[in-house]
Amino acid sequence: MKKSVLIYTVLGLILIAIPVLAKPNFIPSNVGNSPQTISIPENALQINDELFYLGEQYDVSSNKLVEGYAIIKYKDNYAKPPWAGGNKPSNAKCYNFLAKDAKWKNLENWEVNTDNSEGLDSNYIFSNLTSNISKWENAVDGSPDILDTGSIVDTLLVADTVSPDGKNEVYFADIDSAGAIAITIVWGIFGGPPPGRELVEWDQVYDQVDYDWSATGEELKMDFENIATHEIGHSFGLGDLYEAGCTEETMYGYAAEGEINKRDLNSGDIEGINKLY
Repeated sequence: MKKSVLIYTVLGLILIAIPVLAKPNFIPSNVGNSPQTISIPENALQINDELFYLGEQYDVSSNKLVEGYAIIKYKDNYAKPPWAGGNKPSNAKCYNFLAKDAKWKNLENWEVNTDNSEGLDSNYIFSNLTSNISKWENAVDGSPDILDTGSIVDTLLVADTVSPDGKNEVYFADIDSAGAIAITIVWGIFGGPPPGRELVEWDQVYDQVDYDWSATGEELKMDFENIATHEIGHSFGLGDLYEAGCTEETMYGYAAEGEINKRDLNSGDIEGINKLY
């Protein structure tokens, strides 16, 4: 049964009624070298096909009450609105924010478990994530440090769909959502006076069950750099794009096997990250 509640939504912070669709609980399974499965919690509020509100929780790291959002990256044509990339007239710029002025105010380290079933080299995954973060930081005037440095770990990582745990985590697993390539979860303060908004945590999961992955843009595989550059954009506070004329932006909301154009930031991406930072 659908329910409706009132919350401030991201990408505009407009008070609206949001339909909620039941989703399975988060399930970490087959701990060890086997894949985990990550699902959106059943009590999450579905804002649209790609965006879920995870609720409000206390963040022990910042000692603040924060909210969480899960952003799902789909393969082209999955859950795609009919106007996406089409001829829908739009005067909007080719950038979006999770919420205006919701950005990082403190440097935090991140960690990645590079274990994967796709044969991607551990050093490649780590160095590429580091490089993708640098792309976004270098696009900001003055090239500030925003997401800080990372490290490779061999411990089990669990993306935080229920409450933040003070760690920024990246790993490969199974995403229990048809067509989902990757998911980024961001916790922060998205409402209230803009000066008080901030990001406090991010996690990312890349689906290694439904998709094959490549480091070289192979035709029938997802290119890791292409997808990861987009996902890192969410970690900085940028939202997805679906407007006509924005299909070449890194933050355009869909991707396909063999695609590599999201590796490099486009003009809208650069303008957006500078507006935010």
